[in-house]
Amino acid sequence: MTTIDRLDQWRQAEIITQDQHVRITSLVRKDRFSVFLELNALLYIGVISLVAGIGWTVQKYFNAFGDVLVLASLSMALAASFYYCFTRGPNYSKDEVESPNLLLDYVLYFGCLLLSAELAYLEFRFQLLQEAWNDYLLFSTVVFFGLAYRFDNRLVLSLGLSSLAAWFGLTFSRFRLISDDSMRVLALLYAAFIALTGAYLHRKDIKRHFLETYLHVAANVAFIALISGLSSSGKTSLLLPLIVLSVAAIVLGVRYRRFAFVVYGSVFGYFGISVELLRVVRDFEMALIYFIITGTAMVVSMVYLARKLGREE
Repeated sequence: MTTIDRLDQWRQAEIITQDQHVRITSLVRKDRFSVFLELNALLYIGVISLVAGIGWTVQKYFNAFGDVLVLASLSMALAASFYYCFTRGPNYSKDEVESPNLLLDYVLYFGCLLLSAELAYLEFRFQLLQEAWNDYLLFSTVVFFGLAYRFDNRLVLSLGLSSLAAWFGLTFSRFRLISDDSMRVLALLYAAFIALTGAYLHRKDIKRHFLETYLHVAANVAFIALISGLSSSGKTSLLLPLIVLSVAAIVLGVRYRRFAFVVYGSVFGYFGISVELLRVVRDFEMALIYFIITGTAMVVSMVYLARKLGREE
């Protein structure tokens, strides 16, 4: 009797599940398996490392190389990256478009990082915009968003959202809105703005699948802003909006089968409630019992929801 026959018997006897049967059988038969995620991770790390190495080299030896050589090298690499993307990439569509190959997405990402490095070098060496240097961020944001939608690239979209967040903060800091409270309000406004922007574009049928990226960023920014107020400054007035946001994330995450948002709502909500309870409960044993019971309940509930929702995302 072969191993496959034994696996069939175990499956019929319900000793193993259908999913386990399929996975083990694939290993026994030495079927091909996907390394897509691993390749993506290696390419991402490679791009980041390459750009970091270029930045370090420029910073270390720009006096020896000279401005002309540095800018010419960066511009040539930037032009080559974008030329490759525009000549090999698919035509624009407002719907989701599959990339023709894995390399194109990361060449585009590399080009965008090079653009940021070149703009930073220009301002560092020549102070072209001086006090208005944060307008580089606005320019980068516009370019990144344009390229993200042109090539259907979520990595570049995340760069655009990050640049927009930086521009948001630096622009409003000019009005001396630099206190913790004002920055927290600013973060919440930013989260609301990008969530509404993503929802509007989704409603207009423009890259509908990008909505989730907008919501991931908005949710994390909003939760971190509220949690920072509770943990650092002890503003109990932030607990109610935190709970409301947590419940909304959990309910909508379950409804639309998006496990990540269930995790956001559960973890951040649990942390916020725990912070407030520990302000009241000073007894170490009571606090320990609380964390044992509630922590176990959190883990069990997350495992249950992961099995129920995670596989269907």
